[in-house]
Amino acid sequence: MPLEILTGPAHGGRWTSLRAGSREWLWRRADPLRADVAPGDAFVDAGGLEECVPTVRGTPDHGDAWSRTWTDDGNGTQSVRCERFALTRAIRSTAGGAEADYVLTADPGYRLVRAAHGLLDLSERATLHLRAGARTRLYPDPEPCVQGSWPAPGGVRLDHLGPDDGTAVGAVVDTARCCVHDGRHRLSPTVAADGQPLSSPRGAISAAFPPPAPTAAPVWSRCSAASSTSPKPVPAMRPSYPRPARCAGG
Repeated sequence: MPLEILTGPAHGGRWTSLRAGSREWLWRRADPLRADVAPGDAFVDAGGLEECVPTVRGTPDHGDAWSRTWTDDGNGTQSVRCERFALTRAIRSTAGGAEADYVLTADPGYRLVRAAHGLLDLSERATLHLRAGARTRLYPDPEPCVQGSWPAPGGVRLDHLGPDDGTAVGAVVDTARCCVHDGRHRLSPTVAADGQPLSSPRGAISAAFPPPAPTAAPVWSRCSAASSTSPKPVPAMRPSYPRPARCAGG
């Protein structure tokens, strides 16, 4: 099923909508502080999907692109210039979902983390499907990182959302593909970046870039997502999870 992506270039370039038919996948909210932010300001969370680069948890918080105005270059292409890099993206719908191509240009040797940091609007029945046994780093703030295997590093199950209890936990999984099940609906995001390490934070997709070779300053990556609807709702709890036709969970 095609996915429609809307963005807000005037306010940090975030994705404001990721819709498949009547199903909106992104949680978002209005925050009047977002309209007046400037580089160096504290992060203002308005939901959606943030383009976090060159940091996520570091300084600046959520990166340097969220607080800057993006330029609409036409033909679905938008770009932003920061102090040490420039990022260009081209978003398009496809027959089975949507694709976003990115080109980041910086001086050779520049190190960064780039993440598509999305907040999904899910029910408590939602489940998350990644490659079983994939290396997982769990970040239970303020405790130190715990390493283990998906889906239960350190004995903490991460593949079932469950009821809202006011808590939060972060994890990074060493796989570039995942699939979110929410009732009859499926969302299958994936990321590709030739020659670069990739991982899937719970609820986001990221790519971490080490120093490039002196002759390869531009770095290309692609984020894509497929959406589908199954004939019947999937039970919230069950011992195994067969992969649907468009589920890119491995």
